Amino acid sequence: MRNRILALAALAAAIGSPLAAQAQSGVTVGRAPAVVDSAPTIAVEQRPAFREYVVEQRVPPFRIPDRIVVGATLPESGVTYYDVPQRFGATTYRYTVVNGETVLVEPRSRRIVEVLD
Repeated sequence: MRNRILALAALAAAIGSPLAAQAQSGVTVGRAPAVVDSAPTIAVEQRPAFREYVVEQRVPPFRIPDRIVVGATLPESGVTYYDVPQRFGATTYRYTVVNGETVLVEPRSRRIVEVLD
């Protein structure tokens, strides 16, 4: 009986491990926005209003030769980061415009955590 319980526990752990590892990853694959970290970002229903806000602010775009992808690190100099207004949700990230795309950036590492389409 004890061996049966141990075998069932081991089987449950083996089945649950890939699911747990997958759940810890914040990366979304496909057409959905990709998010690297699990910190709060701008809610989907707020994104159109946020895009309008960025356009109204006339944020000067920054150009880099590379593609804009989640996980990329922006240069140390030349990029200005802006606070996300509280009305779009509490977030520790900043935003900027790179190659014409609005991105959320983790300010300490300068890593892109989300590309807003």
